Amino acid sequence: MVYLPGRVDIDSRLCLGVVVMTDQTGAGLREQVRARYAEAARAVLEPGGGAAASCCGSPAADSCCGAGPAPAEAAGAFSAGLYREGETDGLPEAAVLASLGCGNPIAAAGLHQGERVLDLGSGGGIDVLLSARRVGPSGFAYGVDMTDEMLDLARANAAKAGAANVEFRKGQIEDLPLPDGSVDVVISNCVISLSVDKPAVLAEMFRVLVPGGRIGITDVVAGDHLSAAGRAAAGSYAGCIAGALSRAEYLDGLAAAGFTDASVTFTHEAAPGMHSAIIRAVRPVTGSGDGRQARREAPDPIG
Repeated sequence: MVYLPGRVDIDSRLCLGVVVMTDQTGAGLREQVRARYAEAARAVLEPGGGAAASCCGSPAADSCCGAGPAPAEAAGAFSAGLYREGETDGLPEAAVLASLGCGNPIAAAGLHQGERVLDLGSGGGIDVLLSARRVGPSGFAYGVDMTDEMLDLARANAAKAGAANVEFRKGQIEDLPLPDGSVDVVISNCVISLSVDKPAVLAEMFRVLVPGGRIGITDVVAGDHLSAAGRAAAGSYAGCIAGALSRAEYLDGLAAAGFTDASVTFTHEAAPGMHSAIIRAVRPVTGSGDGRQARREAPDPIG
């Protein structure tokens, strides 16, 4: 995707949207992302029926995972090496093939038995299934995704894996279909960079976490020296590059949402000036953060 004159404007006053978008532009970008992920899901569900995709649902030439296998390799090839040896053993092959991330949020989150985990942009379900294993039968793992094809794939993978402590819900990460204070941990794998409203995503993470809850996510993050125009030149929005926040923007945004103890740690270069990174932060036990985003009425309680 290329920024079009008159459609997207740079505004230095914004802490977190180095880009100002019209509703029409934001909807168009969201549809590009949805279509690319749907295509990636079909490539796994119907071998030969869809174009292969690499991490973040983009063509391999636009991958956000940096140096890796040859561009001709199929969906999941880039992210397959990001998990520890043996970590994905026993998972359905389709869950591994549909893994389109840029890191390992399971390792970043440090999950424990009995915890409730939410995966933003859960895709084919690999991180939800791995989380469910880690938290055990006394815990639970939720996935939220906006793409019907990915939800179908994830639910099929959960059934094949015999995972009883998982649930996949349709929704957008800017408006999560979960009640306030319903999970202990939020994870995500190269998805927040795809959002057209990142302040809303950070506020929603804060809202659904219990006091004392935490985030452990992986994402593509720009070096602070790289301008929004530089990010657009480095790669597409659907490829996790053009829409990526800088390290300073991430830290400022997490603080604005109410998080404390935030850190952004670069792990490897994804493109010149762009890095795969681990982002951690905590919702403090005291202090609500109310007022940073209007609270909405919670959906049905989680069972």
